[in-house]
Amino acid sequence: MRYMVDAANFKDLAEQNPEDVCKRALCRYDEIKKCYILSVWNDDYAIYHQDLKIDRIDTREDAPPLHDYFYVFIINYLLQTKERKICQEWISEKDIPGGSTFFRGPHEIPTYLISKRYSGNIEQFKRVCGQLKGTPINNMADAAYSFTITPRIPVAVLFWDGDDDFPPESKILYDKSIADHLALDVIFALAVGICSRIGRDEIYTFQ
Repeated sequence: MRYMVDAANFKDLAEQNPEDVCKRALCRYDEIKKCYILSVWNDDYAIYHQDLKIDRIDTREDAPPLHDYFYVFIINYLLQTKERKICQEWISEKDIPGGSTFFRGPHEIPTYLISKRYSGNIEQFKRVCGQLKGTPINNMADAAYSFTITPRIPVAVLFWDGDDDFPPESKILYDKSIADHLALDVIFALAVGICSRIGRDEIYTFQ
């Protein structure tokens, strides 16, 4: 299987009540095909817990691929997410409980993929974010967009183009409710997927 998803995750999902999962994750369950259907970044994905696979339902050729880490996020979203309302308050990964020590070293979020990709070309950053169905956010960075990754997980991607004194910089912000839903390693998998997809000329590999 090409996805970096532990088979035990599929087993855990198979043991859960589909009605409960759908209520928590705001997805649906196909009784005939025995799979969950989840909207992930504006595309529908089918999660087959019996067949140990995750497939994108929309196979249009222009749909940017997901990083393998995104599949780790998808199944853990179904397993971990809770019935919580979005807080509508942005926080950084360092504001998540335990985040200041976890998100460093090998778990440092690779936002450089975005800042390197769009250095000196903020208009291209805006175009790509628009193509990925991002919503512009005013008064944040030089350019910023929010994205609904899954129904309960909104994120914001910020970009500063830099100048002669400061290098370009990018940052990901999360709704404060993310701490109620996901473990830190799953948030890291999500963040890597976001950085890789927006900075898609670059590929992030685990070091």
